[in-house]
Amino acid sequence: MLRILSPFGETAFLLMRIFFGLLFAAHGAQKLFGMFGSRGPVPLVSLMGLAGIIEFFGGLAIAVGLFAQLVAFVAAAEMVAAYFIAHWPRGPWPIQNQGELAALYFFAFLYISTRGAGRVSVDDKIFESKTD
Repeated sequence: MLRILSPFGETAFLLMRIFFGLLFAAHGAQKLFGMFGSRGPVPLVSLMGLAGIIEFFGGLAIAVGLFAQLVAFVAAAEMVAAYFIAHWPRGPWPIQNQGELAALYFFAFLYISTRGAGRVSVDDKIFESKTD
């Protein structure tokens, strides 16, 4: 069964990168622009404002694969900070402290930061001519 799905690994990674990137950007849009049912924009000069900037612009960069390794690493670091600042005080387990999303984003972005953007990405177009 797994060998049947193996040829689709790059496509699955592409879809994962785009999906996680756009969802992350939507979280940033909530914070920065008051979209998607949020309570309104947060002040830019605050931890939530910085989080919104990282999430919105970082999510878009991850989705298109622009400097994906660096941006994903920064996004993963933000999720560690979010987990320990917002969730850990309510208990150590993600299911207990409602930190599942931060944990999932962390591991997805950690994976992207170690793997790179993949073949269908802006990074591939920028750096492909330099390696040929």
